[in-house]
Amino acid sequence: MRVIVVVLAAVALPAALGAPAVIGALALNEPRTDGASHAPAPIEHDPAKPTAVVVVGTNGAVVSDTLAPYEILATTGAFNVYTVASGSRPVPLTGGLDLVPDLTFAELGELLGGSADLVVVPAMPDVGKPTTEPVTDWLETQVNGGTLLLSVCNGAAVVASAGLLDGHRATAHWLRLDGWQDAYPAVDWVRGTRYVDDGSVISTAGILSGIDGTLHAVDRLIGADAAAEAARAIEWPHFDPDGAATLEQARLEPSDAVVAFNTAFGWDRPRIGVQLAEGVGEIELASVFDTYGQSLAVGTVAVGDGPVQSRHGLTFVPRAETGVGLDRLVVPGATGRAVVPGMDPVQYPHRQAGFAYDAVLQDLARTTDVATAQWTAKVLEYPIDGLVLEGPTWPWTETLRPLALGILGAIIALGAFVFLGARRRARKAGQPPAAGPSASSMLTKPTAAK
Repeated sequence: MRVIVVVLAAVALPAALGAPAVIGALALNEPRTDGASHAPAPIEHDPAKPTAVVVVGTNGAVVSDTLAPYEILATTGAFNVYTVASGSRPVPLTGGLDLVPDLTFAELGELLGGSADLVVVPAMPDVGKPTTEPVTDWLETQVNGGTLLLSVCNGAAVVASAGLLDGHRATAHWLRLDGWQDAYPAVDWVRGTRYVDDGSVISTAGILSGIDGTLHAVDRLIGADAAAEAARAIEWPHFDPDGAATLEQARLEPSDAVVAFNTAFGWDRPRIGVQLAEGVGEIELASVFDTYGQSLAVGTVAVGDGPVQSRHGLTFVPRAETGVGLDRLVVPGATGRAVVPGMDPVQYPHRQAGFAYDAVLQDLARTTDVATAQWTAKVLEYPIDGLVLEGPTWPWTETLRPLALGILGAIIALGAFVFLGARRRARKAGQPPAAGPSASSMLTKPTAAK
């Protein structure tokens, strides 16, 4: 029993102090918005072009799932491209970025007089909950009108929750596939590929696999040359014009424990301000918010002095105006410059050539550790075989904290046993002798007559 108590004490103290940190780390990546109304950028519509839309839920969506497909589609110049939502208020994207939708569902219907040609469905934080019903109901009307659906990452579960994947082959993020298979057994879930084309639905694996799926959708709707040119424009190094590239099915490994240490014991995790500036690329923004956010080792928040328009016309709203309470500033974009007061140091990750996520992963390795950057790339489903990551090998401080707390908990438990044992011995030492005849009574007691 004593051994069990000591072991429980060694576990309980790290767990008690780590649990609030886990909640705090996850909260940093939870979508939030102030709900203030802001007007989107003016809408231009060319009826001669097909229309592609990226739908976001009331409670937001994953930032890379939303912005990477948007920029690819807009880069081609061959589509009318919009973000749409059930309402007009800003919607939160993971990592601390708020997006003003271009159109509501009703406004899109008035503009088109029917369904869009392509609807992109990113992962949403409230999949399967009643709050997604406006999206799933709208998706059903779009499909009935002949729309091609493209689900990105766990956006497949949003589509599946509407019953629109029943009988279809589909894929999703490797971390959630087992759960989706249990939740939506009518779907033929596929592993080990970056995307699945099942006719009326294209689904992609995790996060940046959405780039491959979007390029494939461009190929289907516009042509192979347009897809290849879009891949070159965003400097995507893994474009495969011959079809869906296979990928080794990722699984949790012992080295992935790095995320647990960062999440539960990264008590002093830095908070980074991400400056919003006019004309910033959508993928450049996503690379900063999602890379740091998926690591769970760094918090991010959008900063600026008011709404801005991105390279292809999306409207974003900052959550902070100054750098008060933040550790450093990151300025996305190749031509951006720091304008936020009170921020130092300042970093410019996109002033070097290459895919936008490369420099941010390298910075993550340098400022946290290589193991964290490798975990983040694994979650992003971004191959980094040719990317040089330099920095500490492992988050040793975060790893030693639970060990030290466990030892302390065991010492406290052992000390309690020693203290209680000493009290018991002291009580025993101070007790009177057991009841019985005393020596004096035995001397004075008369003896019986013989």
